[in-house]
Amino acid sequence: MRVQMSLLVFCVVGSIVCSQCVAEQPETVKLDTGGLSRESFPKGFVFGTAASAYQVEGMASGDGRGPSIWDVFVKKPGIVANNGTGDVTVDQYHRYKEDVDLMVKLNMDTYRFSISWTRIFPDGTGKVNWKGVAYYNRLINYLLEKGITPYANLNHYDFPYTLEKKYTGWLSYQSVKDFTEFADFCFKTYGDRVKNWMTFNEPRVVAALGYDTGFFAPGRCSKPYGNCSEGNSGTEPYMVTHHLILAHASAVQRYREKYQQKQKGRIGILLDFVWYEPLTRAKADQYAAQRAVDFHIGWFMHPLVYGEYPKTMQEIVGNRLPKFTKEEVKMVKGSTDFVGINQYTTYYIYDPHQSKPKVLSYQLDWNAGFTYAKNGKSIGPRAYSPWLYNVPWGLYKALMYVKERYGNPTVILSENGMDDPGNVTLAQGLHDTTRINYYKSYITQMKKAIDNGANVVGYFAWSLLDNFEWRLGYTSRFGIVYVDYSTLKRYPKMSAYWFKQMLTRKKN
Repeated sequence: MRVQMSLLVFCVVGSIVCSQCVAEQPETVKLDTGGLSRESFPKGFVFGTAASAYQVEGMASGDGRGPSIWDVFVKKPGIVANNGTGDVTVDQYHRYKEDVDLMVKLNMDTYRFSISWTRIFPDGTGKVNWKGVAYYNRLINYLLEKGITPYANLNHYDFPYTLEKKYTGWLSYQSVKDFTEFADFCFKTYGDRVKNWMTFNEPRVVAALGYDTGFFAPGRCSKPYGNCSEGNSGTEPYMVTHHLILAHASAVQRYREKYQQKQKGRIGILLDFVWYEPLTRAKADQYAAQRAVDFHIGWFMHPLVYGEYPKTMQEIVGNRLPKFTKEEVKMVKGSTDFVGINQYTTYYIYDPHQSKPKVLSYQLDWNAGFTYAKNGKSIGPRAYSPWLYNVPWGLYKALMYVKERYGNPTVILSENGMDDPGNVTLAQGLHDTTRINYYKSYITQMKKAIDNGANVVGYFAWSLLDNFEWRLGYTSRFGIVYVDYSTLKRYPKMSAYWFKQMLTRKKN
């Protein structure tokens, strides 16, 4: 049924939607926005799309760029579906003008991109690659020329491989110092035009998937939890997280001391927020869900707001959990002007009543079981990715939780979207009615949270283009624009035109 529905082309006859009509140009089709429009949101609210350097730029070894840990990781046989890599991906390095023009056509306000650390410093520190510097100057200048506001993220998973070899990357405190110097260079070089900065994208994913299960680069874990040659799942995720938080706070401190007042910008961090709903009303399941929230959301949010890790984590992890010094607490607490929330899905959580494992790990410290169904009923329709279910009410609960637990900070919904299989045809891919329904329902829940007082000021769809999707390679398509990977030609999907229609400005 999913494929059959995606083949249907919708057009309008009077006020009736007709599935038998044929429309060669999706932009001519009137789509149901569910009452959503620009005017539905507060003044100054922005809409945009998001991407990351390794997923869209290509030119991975060209114009002086050095290798990141992902460049090395993806070359291991069997790591990425069909042995895909980010060597070319969708070649935004050369096609950025075409992509920015698409953003303008779709009435977007902003673009959230990341800066490849090794395109600026091929070895992570030392010699500057001025060709890489020039690329981001071109991108930023063209965005501004076309009226698109740049939002620059300093690191999206791609830690320099040279530094990984030199001192084991985020496991070393030296990473805090080197990241701060990289951030300083970017503030100094681009801050006259970039007013919205983010330090990291999904640092929890870096720590959990990179050092607990080894599923992401650099692929470290204890033997029972993944196919890793080295690592410790019970200690390394916590050490990595500690250094990521300190690196974030150090970069923010540098920005505030040297650049913020003059450049009149702001700086935040991007965190992944799965919502965890108790499977039943039983106290054991309620506690399991709260543990999951603390180990996922609280792991980063709590230090940034309160200067310490959640009490739940302190009690369970014990001396495996690093501690902040008094000076570090001062630096970490309050080190965000805004928080980016990447929110896609929701899971049911229950107490598995498990005994303490022989080999410790971050995930098992949660002592929580996951499920996608309750009484035989799915929590929501599943997208292509096995982890992604359409559960819009989970977004509302996540936003209200942040509002109530963390003092209602300024929030940007920095990623939200769903994927189709990579092998859908162009015709199937363009008529993505399921994606339209996903966006409509999630944005409606975001508006509900705003109406109930959540301080949400922007929304970024993931993503503008189909692109390289990490371990899934090119077998997953998240874009609102279809990319033919053989020609790299871009084709806006119906969801793109849905955004265009929703974001059309009313004429005075």
